[in-house]
Amino acid sequence: MIKLNVHLADRGYPIYITRGYADFAKCIAPAKPGMHMAVITDENVDKYQAEEFISCIENEGFKPVKYVIKAGEDNKNLDTVRDIYSFLLNNNFDRHSILIALGGGVVGDITGFAAATYMRGIDFIQVPTTLLAQADSSVGGKVGVDFCGSKNIIGSFYQPKMVYMNVNSLKTLPLREMRSGLAEVIKHGLIKDPEFFEYIDDNIERIFNFNEEILKYMAKVNCSIKSGVVEKDEKESGLRAILNFGHTIGHAIESVSNFKLLHGECVSIGIAGAFRISCHMGMLKEETVRLVETTLVKAGLPVRYHEMDIDNVYGQMFRDKKIENGKLKFVLPKRIGEVIQCTVDDPELIKKVLGELKDM
Repeated sequence: MIKLNVHLADRGYPIYITRGYADFAKCIAPAKPGMHMAVITDENVDKYQAEEFISCIENEGFKPVKYVIKAGEDNKNLDTVRDIYSFLLNNNFDRHSILIALGGGVVGDITGFAAATYMRGIDFIQVPTTLLAQADSSVGGKVGVDFCGSKNIIGSFYQPKMVYMNVNSLKTLPLREMRSGLAEVIKHGLIKDPEFFEYIDDNIERIFNFNEEILKYMAKVNCSIKSGVVEKDEKESGLRAILNFGHTIGHAIESVSNFKLLHGECVSIGIAGAFRISCHMGMLKEETVRLVETTLVKAGLPVRYHEMDIDNVYGQMFRDKKIENGKLKFVLPKRIGEVIQCTVDDPELIKKVLGELKDM
């Protein structure tokens, strides 16, 4: 088992990276058997992993209840959160109870938001079961829901008490979900660690073959990069925004597609767009753009969105959180492993790049 720590004063927490669920109950030492505990999961994870996970908890004397939500981004909304509130009230959950998010990014975001707001805040634990969640969304305390077609527009910063990653849970994922998660992994290399980017490029086949040691190493580096940023800027007042690399365009495409594209697929297209903007601004060469796009395609990720309505995507970008004084805020690469934050007040350039992402 690998253990890392996120250092945030009294809000810090451990991250455990392991190969199964057997040690989970031992890692929640502060929890007492008999306390109210709910496992929140979705209908997909419930089929493949919930029984094994809950059995491991029950073997240590805990008696969790389970609540299953519908799978998919289109269920990440206030209606689902309201249903969770009702479930908790009906089961007499109080401020000393704990929620466990067993699932991908949607489950983690919803459960975290419910925990942050139920009785003004109760504890929760992240148990991410997708590559995207293990690489990114389970660490850092961003929780929330989508609203009126805009992604994550309602939410909070609310840190979990623990993150527990079973890398073998990834074996239950469809290939498309694995590919989607790899976009966030590649993102971390592009913003902070060129050697890690090369490592991923060299090991894509072994990642998709679920090589356990590579998956654990990948999780360790991902968590180290993300926690290092979060420790310096927990609530995104500056540095943490670099983790939004690829998301300015990506979130807009995700919303406009009515979430038919997966989050990582949209981030991949957004990464391609960010590199193209930098190239047009003279910050890097076209061969670097081609290198990055080649790696994304090698990972089975899209770098184009041929169905794009350029004006619609451009307009949606202004409905996201990445706006500063009415101008679009981008994270742009200077080179592989280094990015800068800047506003881009050039509609012609942005629409030109969107056109390239549609038609090239």
